Amino acid sequence: MEELVSTKTHDETRQGEAFSPIRTQGQNFKKHFYIESYGCAMNFADSEVVASILQKEGFGATTQPENADLIFINTCSIREKAEQTVRYRLNALKQYKRQRPGLLIGVLGCMAERLKSTFLEQEKLVDLVVGPDAYRSLPALIEDAGDGQRAVNVLLSRDETYADIAPIRLNSNGVTAFVSIMRGCNNMCSFCVVPFTRGRERSRDADSIIQECSNLFYDGYKEITLLGQNVDSYNWVNDKTNTTVTFAGLLQMVANISPLLRIRFSTSHPKDITDEVLFTIAKNENICNYIHLPVQSGSTRILSLMNRTYSREWYVAKYNRIKEIIPDCGISTDMIVGFCSETDEDHQLSLSLMKYCQYDLAYMYFYSERPGTLAARRFPDDVPLDVKKRRLQELVDLHRTHSLQSMQRDVGKTFKVLVEGASKKNKEELYGRNDQNKVVVFPKENIQKGDYVMVQVNRCTAGTLIGHRVK
Repeated sequence: MEELVSTKTHDETRQGEAFSPIRTQGQNFKKHFYIESYGCAMNFADSEVVASILQKEGFGATTQPENADLIFINTCSIREKAEQTVRYRLNALKQYKRQRPGLLIGVLGCMAERLKSTFLEQEKLVDLVVGPDAYRSLPALIEDAGDGQRAVNVLLSRDETYADIAPIRLNSNGVTAFVSIMRGCNNMCSFCVVPFTRGRERSRDADSIIQECSNLFYDGYKEITLLGQNVDSYNWVNDKTNTTVTFAGLLQMVANISPLLRIRFSTSHPKDITDEVLFTIAKNENICNYIHLPVQSGSTRILSLMNRTYSREWYVAKYNRIKEIIPDCGISTDMIVGFCSETDEDHQLSLSLMKYCQYDLAYMYFYSERPGTLAARRFPDDVPLDVKKRRLQELVDLHRTHSLQSMQRDVGKTFKVLVEGASKKNKEELYGRNDQNKVVVFPKENIQKGDYVMVQVNRCTAGTLIGHRVK
């Protein structure tokens, strides 16, 4: 079994969330759908697109799978454990099929292409299989499945961005929202299955992005997270004006909507984030000083095998440049241990890089071979499981120290916090996040969700800042 470790332990954080069911809006519909989303934020955003398509077909959302006419699992295929979780969940959902013979169960997202025949024919777990670029075909596929036909569409597209579909924010807290700005990936990291499950990179037109962000703001949302597999390679050409919008330009356009609209983004590839992006962040108070900058390994040899296209020294230089331009920037990362042929020396290089960067947040995994990737075809998965687990634990232990130290450095400081809701641990407290994406908890008083408040930090845990409001 693969392990994922994040030291962001506070229960209100959204990153690393395993799954979320679509929430109902209380409307009256004769037919209902239920969606569980697993994996990355892109999957959660896709589920909101699917919800919009289904609602136009007369389906309302429900939080109870036993009340659904359609059940969808939006899947993640990036690691083996994610696939195991989905298969377990599909088997558990069979009970509803026995109770409601007309119920249709479908798989959406990244597992669709790789396991379509397995799910549909061999294991007979589902009635529909729909890939990330085929959600517009859902109405026809639902009709086919209802007639007992094979309902599958996993074709990838070179131009689909769903730019004209207004997502239904059924998972949202009413304060924060995801906005997809691009789809697919061109990087072809040797360990990664995303280019095969989500296709080639394409950027959504900037006008539709600005319109969606503006609508969200006027609907009361205060924070937008711009999403893409590699947001820094965003590049859209306006054929009418023959001008090009880069990611830095898009950031500025979104920031211009209102100073009260806070902007985040994810994810950045170290090779593509530019000084122009960094200076854009630095000069706009409403663009958060936080960058997720996955490194994956501290060894240049391993980075080369991973096809990351940068060296350890190049990454460190980029890290230093971020801190030079945005001194208080929060930086998080991803790290994989136990990649093919990784030695103890390679592992020590990863540990030393962690010591140098002292990330505010890190997502750490041991390597899980994914069928069809370059690494699976070329390199033996030759690091024993017990060695992978030991190395992962060493990385986790080191990062926990850094995480606590990072939080302790903020004690006594005052931060602007966007209130996202009531703390799950204490209803008399609220929580939000500061510019650096750290969770901050403070007494409720008369503060409302969606307010910006200044909070002075009195104490902390390894995952949470705790303080009080100052005026």
